[in-house]
Amino acid sequence: MNFCTAINCMDGRVQLPVIPFLQNRFKTEFVDCITEPGPVDIFARTTDLMILNSIFTRVDISVRKHGSSGIAICAHPDCAGNPVDDDVQKAQLRRSVIFLKEAYPTVEVIGLWIDNNHQPQEYC
Repeated sequence: MNFCTAINCMDGRVQLPVIPFLQNRFKTEFVDCITEPGPVDIFARTTDLMILNSIFTRVDISVRKHGSSGIAICAHPDCAGNPVDDDVQKAQLRRSVIFLKEAYPTVEVIGLWIDNNHQPQEYC
């Protein structure tokens, strides 16, 4: 079995399109899904250590136990958990990718922007 990891917003509109995108992108059968409201805000600020540690615990399981070959951090417009302008979210997405690459240097990390039509696009 082969896995990748999605750190995605809890918003149900962005869950389903991300899974097949990542299965294709990372050539995996399974996607371990970690959801939080507005995850790019959490990674960009890095001040809520309780939530960050919770996310890292789950990513560690995916990487170490499932052998995840890739990690995607996701963001989308009209995010209730991170109600900021799209450009701000995209900047947070870039910072989140950098943060995750530092934490998991041996795993490919990408940033996904899920547009208004619920289509994932590799952003960074």
